[in-house]
Amino acid sequence: MMTLKVNGGDHRVDADPDTPLLYVLRDDLGLNAAKFGCGLGQCGACTVMVDGKAVLSCVTPLLLLEGKQVTTLEGLGTVTAPAPIQRAFMEEQAAQCGYCIAGMMMRAQAMLLRNPNPTDAQIRAELEPHLCRCGTHMRILRAVHRAARLMDTADATSERSER
Repeated sequence: MMTLKVNGGDHRVDADPDTPLLYVLRDDLGLNAAKFGCGLGQCGACTVMVDGKAVLSCVTPLLLLEGKQVTTLEGLGTVTAPAPIQRAFMEEQAAQCGYCIAGMMMRAQAMLLRNPNPTDAQIRAELEPHLCRCGTHMRILRAVHRAARLMDTADATSERSER
């Protein structure tokens, strides 16, 4: 039995320490945004953030997560109050089938936390591990740029309100 910190809450999990995080998120915690794609860490559909860094949850065993914060797409925002990255992907209609999008959003979110104004080349390089067969790549680029602007606006607004 271990305690897993997910989306700001503590969850007691009774699973083998070698169990991939993806299985616990989906099967035990009911968080279904991260998808099983290849199971080999080659498609990116299972991407979540661990302590703010993009991680492939299908190949990350629980034993590596003791004391770390896991964030899934469900932890970023809600249907009524989506996070900037979620809002941007919706506004740009970046999802076609939607299977890869949660993972892409999580990797883009992690990138924007460390690089709030990425170039197209930086976004492409960051999202390179993700496979998308639907062909919405240009919309995805626009969505990441839009999210950066939305996050910048949100940061500026919160700074003004703190004064």
